[in-house]
Order: sequence, then structure tokens, then C-alpha cells
Amino acid sequence: MQKKLAICPGSFDPITNGHLDIIRRGATIFDEVIIAIFNNQSKTPLFSVEERIHLIEQATKDIENVRVDVSEGLLVDYAKEQNAHAVLRGLRAVSDFEYEMQITSMNKKLEPDIETFFMMTNNQYSFLSSSIVKEVARYNGNITNLVPKVVEEALLAKFN
Repeated sequence: MQKKLAICPGSFDPITNGHLDIIRRGATIFDEVIIAIFNNQSKTPLFSVEERIHLIEQATKDIENVRVDVSEGLLVDYAKEQNAHAVLRGLRAVSDFEYEMQITSMNKKLEPDIETFFMMTNNQYSFLSSSIVKEVARYNGNITNLVPKVVEEALLAKFN
């Protein structure tokens, strides 16, 4: 029997507790979850790809069936390369759904065999985004309960 493999794509610049909530819950449903770092060309990342890999690996080291990878191309092509038939995405609000629906519809058009699974983020993280975390950290705000400790330390090092 083929194992159930899901791709959890994103830029993860940086990974937040909201991301981890989705990843942890997804790891209980799928046999394996690949956290796939994709570079969003419309954003200038704070952390290099290598730094993001390290931060994600540290933040997920206690989740056995999770691994980290990087891709430059289309998500559906990457999913096919990995022999994955599922994409795992988190939703925070209705505004996320509209954006995600467009992407999912295009992915379905490009590759009908890949299904997208949406998971609602835990309410305590419904406002949380990497952009907000970076902004708060830039001005020395408290991000302790928003990101893993390793990410908090990395953000403090970047901005100090």
C-alpha cells in the first residue's frame, strides 16, 4: 500500500507556531509530511533558504514523520516528483480562503490527481503571519508565544 504523503508548501520566512500547528496536526493524518520551502518571487526574504531549513528542522525535530525540502518550480511538479497526492494548507480567515481557492483551482487544472487539504488554524494563531512576526520582532516586541524558541533567537539576532 502506498503511503499517504502530503506536501506542506510555503516560504516559511520564518516558520511560526501557526505553521507548526498545521504541520503537527497534518503529521497525525498523513504518513509523511514534507515541508517544502518555495521562494515567493514577490517577497524579499529575511532568512536565506539555508537558514530557513535549519530553523524548520530545529522546530520540527520532535515530529518523526516530517522532513524539510526546497523547490523552485511549480508545486504540482514538485508533488509529482515526490509521488505525493496531497497538499496540506492552513487557513486563518476568509481572506486566506479566497487566495487559496485560486491557487488550488489552478493546481487542480494542472494536475487533477493532486488533492488539497485545508486545515483551519487554531484560533490562538488566526492572526499570525510571518510578516507580522517579523514586524513585531523588528521593533523589539514580544514574540515568545508566536514562534519556536530557535526562531525567536534567530529573529533577535537579525534585528540587533
